[in-house]
Amino acid sequence: MDEKDIINENVNIPDEMGENETECACGRKKLRSEEEKRSLINRLSRIEGQIRGIKGMVERDAYCPDILTQAAAVTSAMNAFNKALLSEHIRSCVADDIREGKDETIDELTELIRRLMK
Repeated sequence: MDEKDIINENVNIPDEMGENETECACGRKKLRSEEEKRSLINRLSRIEGQIRGIKGMVERDAYCPDILTQAAAVTSAMNAFNKALLSEHIRSCVADDIREGKDETIDELTELIRRLMK
């Protein structure tokens, strides 16, 4: 599975109120606490701001090393986001599935880690 496949794994599914909600193609969802959601969204909002800043640098013809330095900061921020999300996934979803005897979750986790380490 390549990066394009990972992105295309999400599909829009109408909910009962007629609005679209993103759900993975496998039909699984993760209920997050408001605190966890807020933390993840805050991280993503900061990253989004960094990306907009880089875009502005390109538009203003900023010096390449300056842009690359900012791009590296975005990569680091995304890695931190991934680590936080993966950690929570292991503590909750994976642990719960293993307790329920769903050993296929270990294979899923192994594949996920393989994709993240590319």
